[in-house]
Amino acid sequence: MLAKEEAFIARFKARASHASQVQSRVKKLEKIERVTPPKRRETLEFQFFPAPRSGDDVARLAGVSKRYGARVVFDGLDFLVRRGERWCVMGANGAGKSTLLKLVAGALAPDAGQTALGPSVKLGYFAQHSMELLEAEETVWSTLERAFPKATIGSLRALAGGFGFSQDDVEKRCRLLSGGEKVRLVMARMLYDPPNFLVLDEPTNHLDLATKAMLIRALGDYEGTLLLVSHDRHFLSALTNRVLELDGTNAVPPRVYGSGYADYVIASGHEAPGMRV
Repeated sequence: MLAKEEAFIARFKARASHASQVQSRVKKLEKIERVTPPKRRETLEFQFFPAPRSGDDVARLAGVSKRYGARVVFDGLDFLVRRGERWCVMGANGAGKSTLLKLVAGALAPDAGQTALGPSVKLGYFAQHSMELLEAEETVWSTLERAFPKATIGSLRALAGGFGFSQDDVEKRCRLLSGGEKVRLVMARMLYDPPNFLVLDEPTNHLDLATKAMLIRALGDYEGTLLLVSHDRHFLSALTNRVLELDGTNAVPPRVYGSGYADYVIASGHEAPGMRV
């Protein structure tokens, strides 16, 4: 609007026939408070380097039981993840979704049964507590440099830019980062040298739309295996080809759906609990 009004003034200010219109627009513009537009965060596209190939059996839980006090979460659970599968885990709050991911990732030991990763599996595990592991006084740049000491400056700048960190942002200390910025930094550090098995617990929490869209595109091209929990319908619909539905009461065995989240909704007749549509 401002550009249009200023163009009119510049065009007709020397014409007596348009003097009143020009003066009206000048007064109108004088009353408008000019606000500097916010700095736009430029992002690059992030692409995975090829991940090493894993064995056919990526992760296995056999007869696994887990309880917290008197509450039984799993009782004799069997679960197998095969190479190339993209699992999402569904269930109400407290059904054991995050517990399952911790068991698979080795962050939690079962009370009974066995958990194992397959041959040549390189694991990448993201959970909300991952953000707490960042060094508070390190900058974004020093965090990436320390993680990848042999990487070139150009590749690290492309990595930082791909996850939304501009040249000014890379000098911010981790203790000053927002929740979304911490998620982006942890994801950047994890995905630069890609695992062939990603276990992701609510990876889109705190992410803005642009970064989430970039992550979906990047994971869409990812050739490894996925196991994830999310309440983001678009994220799950775009990326999954298997669904594990947990009842949370052990009264009903976990249900397996051999296709993605969108087909799960059709087959089950409902969205997953807590889903953001």
